[in-house]
Amino acid sequence: MTMTADTMGMKPRAEALFRRKRLVSFALPALVLAYLTYAFFAFDVPGLLGRASLDNAKTLVADAYSYKTHVTRDNANGAVKIAIEGERKGTYAEGAAPDWVRLGDETAVDLGDGSVVIFGPEAVSIDIPGYGVVRAAPGRGGANATFPDGPIPEFINASKNRVTITTPNGRLTITRRASEAFRYATGWELFFFTLDSPYHGMSVGQLATRAAAGEGGAILRDFWHNPMWRHGDVAWALFETILMAFLGTFGAAILALPLAFLAAKNFTPLLLVRQAARRLFDFFRGVDALIWTIVLARAFGPGPLTGALAILVTDTGSFGKMFSEALENVDGREIEGVQSTGAKPVQRYRFGVIPQVTPVLLSQVLYFFESNTRSATIIGAITGGGIGLLLTQAMITQKDWEEVTYYIILVILMVFAMDWFSGWLRRRLINGGDGGRA
Repeated sequence: MTMTADTMGMKPRAEALFRRKRLVSFALPALVLAYLTYAFFAFDVPGLLGRASLDNAKTLVADAYSYKTHVTRDNANGAVKIAIEGERKGTYAEGAAPDWVRLGDETAVDLGDGSVVIFGPEAVSIDIPGYGVVRAAPGRGGANATFPDGPIPEFINASKNRVTITTPNGRLTITRRASEAFRYATGWELFFFTLDSPYHGMSVGQLATRAAAGEGGAILRDFWHNPMWRHGDVAWALFETILMAFLGTFGAAILALPLAFLAAKNFTPLLLVRQAARRLFDFFRGVDALIWTIVLARAFGPGPLTGALAILVTDTGSFGKMFSEALENVDGREIEGVQSTGAKPVQRYRFGVIPQVTPVLLSQVLYFFESNTRSATIIGAITGGGIGLLLTQAMITQKDWEEVTYYIILVILMVFAMDWFSGWLRRRLINGGDGGRA
């Protein structure tokens, strides 16, 4: 009779349990959906989508893998200047021009899709296939542009003082003071040699011939000191970034190891000392490295060393916590074995403790070194050091996006290299010589 009652009582309990599980299985997705809906409106996603510009996105992508050659006319005196990316260091010599620009009394600029710009002595015009000719006589009254009859198409943005005509391969901008046409071309122009270098425009075979004739040093020097791409400065910036990560990571490991003994309960019986050490670690790692970067930059000024100190302070807290936990899990029998030989406390730590925790410690330190290589890029943008500074400067200009792409590729390659190196070194140090294995 008792078994029957128990059996009958289990059914309501099982049904109640299944109801709770069904409720939870529906409630959790509903809660997540409600949160996502709230976030969708709280972060103004509809407004963000409305403000997004597909044209700006296309321009950004195009600037990442191509360059622009600017042909600029001074409307005051009619002087024409041709420069790659509009920079002084990429300016063509007087009388020189790319093959799609014809110099003379009238400068003709072929924008590549059939549109031809004419910079005349008194006026500027562009012949657009399928639309007609737009003429402008820039002066005190503004751009003074005239258009073919009919509505102005979307690829033309016109006002009294400024006219911008965008074509598939370029753009013409007319203002009162200057008129400028530019044309896109695929690639990173002047990446190897600038216009003033005697090796500009040479093929690989020609460069190899010159190098074999004894000009290898001059070729390398012109490339390394390229004033537009600054390859030498970029290489030094990458070295500074790695150096920041190295000094910060391994400096933190050196400081955290002895402090970790104070935080481990099996090595420091005094609760007050342990708690003080652990709270110190919490303080160091509780403040993000970027915050420490700003604080230390205020105290010590900008520079790579400030970035290394920011990493050191943050990682000291992280390493201290991880090292102390590793120390608390050591095998006491090995320590007792070393102690039985008459070893002193320092010797017990050296031969009974350190060999046990070394694999864990090295693995964590090398992982943080790899991670800090990425973090050092952002920290360098704040402290004024490393590749992060060059990346920030290129972004601020809002025009050198091909340089931004170049720096991002270098950062990715640097991370790949550090990932491989840390993995190889970890295997060599921990597995005892198996570093060549995959």
